[in-house]
Amino acid sequence: MSKKIVLTGGGTAGHVTPNLALIPELKKAGYDITYIGSYNGIEKRLIADFNIPYFGVSTGKLRRYLDPKNFSDPFRILKGYMESKKILRKVRPDIIFSKGGFVSVPVVRAASKLKIPCIIHESDITPGLANKLCIPVATKVCCNFPETMQYIPESKSVLTGTPIRTELTEGSRSKAMQLCGFSDDKPVVLIIGGSQGAGSINKIVRSVLPKMLEVYHVIHICGKDKMDNLLLNQPGYKQFEFLKEDLKDVFALSDIVVSRAGANSICELLALRKPNLLIPLPATTSRGDQLLNAASFEKQGFSEVLREEDLDEKSFMNALANLYQNRQSYIDAMNKSDQMQPTLTIMKLIEDFTK
Repeated sequence: MSKKIVLTGGGTAGHVTPNLALIPELKKAGYDITYIGSYNGIEKRLIADFNIPYFGVSTGKLRRYLDPKNFSDPFRILKGYMESKKILRKVRPDIIFSKGGFVSVPVVRAASKLKIPCIIHESDITPGLANKLCIPVATKVCCNFPETMQYIPESKSVLTGTPIRTELTEGSRSKAMQLCGFSDDKPVVLIIGGSQGAGSINKIVRSVLPKMLEVYHVIHICGKDKMDNLLLNQPGYKQFEFLKEDLKDVFALSDIVVSRAGANSICELLALRKPNLLIPLPATTSRGDQLLNAASFEKQGFSEVLREEDLDEKSFMNALANLYQNRQSYIDAMNKSDQMQPTLTIMKLIEDFTK
């Protein structure tokens, strides 16, 4: 009889993509997979390609600030808890794997009530509120960063890293050369601003572009509606709103990468051993998790870090030069990391609890 697993997590792509990376391995290992997400969240669209059963449950957000929805959302969460219990009784999984986000709270709490083991994954250094509510009933908690383990009971925490999609490691340099129209005479810098692009990074890249193009070829993923039409035919510079199928190829071609410091993004850079310059979102526009993520990767020798308040033309060009010059030392540090096989580590954990 095949083993059954329920995956959950959603609200943002970051709470879904690690689950997508696990699905092929779970199928290979013979698991029947079911996904529980919100009624119409991003997870429903992302899971649609995988042809696995999907159940939506009611979900609400728990906020640390005053909002009228603070009065109604607890009832939505309670409804989601009752729906989750009903679905889990029907599916009867052997185990739950949760990637977090508020949709996971009713699912994990319902699973705990039904005595189903739960493995949850925390991407950031400090657990988010949803995972804080799940950790007490979780069987194991997978972490990206050594620093996270101090926030979790020792018997539960496991340093795994984040599963990344296998296809990201299968890129073709020659396909990317063709796509970008580059010759092989200069190193390639890949600039990634996240799914929405990053205005401050886009601005600095374009202001120093003539200087950059003296030394590098530049691939710039600048976000939806953020391309600069005046630079469309600039030799040595190729811009895209976003990349899906071709992302693996431009990763293969790039010598160094400039990125925000979202947990999934930097774990992809680690898995691909790409020397990187991180420009984390400042605390003024986030809960500060990117600053902590970047500091951890800098301390471990994986990344060069430039804070946004220090970002100007000179500091950016100096940081790029330093990164490229010392790129091998970053690659060496990444090769020694304990987080090099996250998918295998997590699969082993899952199998340990479904024997």
